[in-house]
Amino acid sequence: MRLFVAVGPPVEAVNHLGARVARLRVGSAAAAGVDVRLADPAHLHLTLAFLGEVEAARLVEVESALGLATEWFRDGRGAVPRLSLGGGGRFGRDRSTVLWVDLRGDAEALGHLARLIRSRLREARLPYDDKPFRPHLTIARPGGRMTQADLDADVTTLDAYRGPDWSATELLLVRSHLGPRPRYERLAAWPL
Repeated sequence: MRLFVAVGPPVEAVNHLGARVARLRVGSAAAAGVDVRLADPAHLHLTLAFLGEVEAARLVEVESALGLATEWFRDGRGAVPRLSLGGGGRFGRDRSTVLWVDLRGDAEALGHLARLIRSRLREARLPYDDKPFRPHLTIARPGGRMTQADLDADVTTLDAYRGPDWSATELLLVRSHLGPRPRYERLAAWPL
């Protein structure tokens, strides 16, 4: 099964962001029927660790590692991380272009949690992507279906975006199902 660990923004933050995305050029393109692949608001999340394919028999080990990481995190800090979505940019080029929104607020605490998670996964000899943690929330995958000027304009607009503050109160273990209509299945959760 294909797994990742994430924190999800609350509905209020997702709705606020959705209103902003609708006013972006990528939002207008989607409304006009261009296949720019806007992210499903129900699936918006900040990935802390991507495990990739994990054998179902190892799910208990994954859950144990994540449980220990959240315990250490809770013991090592005073309050839950206060965050907001704001700013943004793009990754990739041409067909692999992704628009994203950045994370503001106590991103340092979230980075600490990501390091704890990865450390526990490594100790349990579980797979994970060891790319540097870069907290972001993917909002669209326009690929090569928009001009560079339109993408630049959307990144400039995202630079000025600031969403409402929210608390990261829960760590999620999620299974992703790939396909034409990807879906996410929440497998477990831990309070932060």
